[in-house]
Amino acid sequence: MADSRRNGTRPVRSGAGPSGNSPAWSAGRGTLDRIMDAKPPSPDAFLIRRTLQEIAPIADKATSYFYALLFVRHPELRDLFPVAMDTQRDRLLKALLTAAERMDDTAGLTAYLSGLGRGHRKYGTRAEHYPAVGEALLGALARYAAPVWTPQTEAAWVRTYTAISQIMIDAAAADERKAPASWYAEVVGHDRRTSDVAVITLRPDQPYPFVAGQYTTVETPWWPRIWRHYSFAAAPRDDGLLTFHIRAIPAGWVSSALVHRAVPGDVIRLGPPTGSMTVDHSTDDGLLCLGGGTGIAPIKALVEDVVQHGRSRDVEVFYGARHTHDLYDLDTMLAMQREHPWLSIRTVVCDTPRDALTGPFPEAVRRHGPWEAYDAYLSGPPGMVRSSVDTLVRIGVPAHRIRHDLGHGPLVTVEH
Repeated sequence: MADSRRNGTRPVRSGAGPSGNSPAWSAGRGTLDRIMDAKPPSPDAFLIRRTLQEIAPIADKATSYFYALLFVRHPELRDLFPVAMDTQRDRLLKALLTAAERMDDTAGLTAYLSGLGRGHRKYGTRAEHYPAVGEALLGALARYAAPVWTPQTEAAWVRTYTAISQIMIDAAAADERKAPASWYAEVVGHDRRTSDVAVITLRPDQPYPFVAGQYTTVETPWWPRIWRHYSFAAAPRDDGLLTFHIRAIPAGWVSSALVHRAVPGDVIRLGPPTGSMTVDHSTDDGLLCLGGGTGIAPIKALVEDVVQHGRSRDVEVFYGARHTHDLYDLDTMLAMQREHPWLSIRTVVCDTPRDALTGPFPEAVRRHGPWEAYDAYLSGPPGMVRSSVDTLVRIGVPAHRIRHDLGHGPLVTVEH
């Protein structure tokens, strides 16, 4: 195995930590093209992005080599990662792409990295782990980006990841003073709505502060160190209970366990809340909410949030599904509509029942516009969210008024 010192690199004082559930690299080439077409980057940003562009076609090899270096040199860090690395392996490069895209946006990059730093506490990541990870990262980059790897490029990476890791370390340290690294929560309700969807209610072991529209990461006792993102399906409650809508997906270890195996009394673990798909309560602008499948979960939480703030504002909800029986939470949404005259619920399904809208989801929404004066909230399968964003922008909804749970740049999917 090649050593980074023989490749002309040197160990760094700090570097990127284990990437956890951060956006992943393989959304790569399109993201890099968009980055390179943006405003002229700073010199370090240009060198970082050129390196990433060089390794994008061989990202799998570079990532595998990175983890091989890390675990051989520091076997004690292996326990921070899942036993099965198939999902974990590509997350590092995607996180790097996100950081690269925001390198000249100090506020945005700091917010993104701070969230990662706080979230990594639940894995047991400590400040002293960052140098080892940074050294392995430089070794992998030096080997697989050799055509563009110069002393100037190496220096840019050292400077960048010294700064990146310090932001993450500082955020984790600040968070440690006010919040636990994770919460344990008991399953107190398990309602199977369909063969593959369950509504799960949890009682955390201590207060869990969050805002409607956010999501968290979940670890089950059956698959230790494997975490998945799920949105909160209700606004904060006085009794402190938390609700999630979980769909068991093929080969989904966590989702299948939660739907088919979990029962009241089981205890799972939660990471800290995150996400910015939240409502601005300083205005009375209307809300356009699109929820596909279990993506209705955070939409329901947002509607409850509006109710709790006691301000009437137009809220238009489009609830999409492939089949009528997939509208598993429709009765709840319709009951909310009957209680609040400012709320409108429309369904869009593929098997076209008489009382539902027809056609592709985004087009059904477009036909009921205009929506330019609304704040848009989108949640659901990645393809639905992407096509809906494209449609809304095309019909004149300003991009800054569109919020969704797929992150920015490389996508992080919330499974709800």
